[in-house]
Amino acid sequence: MTEQLPLRTACFPISVVQELTSLSARQIRYYEQQGLISPKRNEGNQRIFSLEEIDQCAKIKELIDQGLNIAGVKTVLAARKQLEVEEADSVLKKKDMKKLRRYLDDTGL
Repeated sequence: MTEQLPLRTACFPISVVQELTSLSARQIRYYEQQGLISPKRNEGNQRIFSLEEIDQCAKIKELIDQGLNIAGVKTVLAARKQLEVEEADSVLKKKDMKKLRRYLDDTGL
């Protein structure tokens, strides 16, 4: 299979997340309870994680290792998400401005 797996595709059990992040199952479940991650569930009601959620767990661990508490982690993650939204919005606005300039140039207005 040569296609890459989408980052949001849930397919890893908690044991893999533990191995990749050096977190305990209890820590991972706590992050879920705190709303920091939202793993999907399979038919057997077991948590299955996407690559994106595994990356999020690693980011959370890094912030906690730096001395932040859960409230601090939530603040940092929310700020990062807001920055990503603003950057995406800025890119869209730049594209719209380029289209407008082209239109004005083409029409001679």
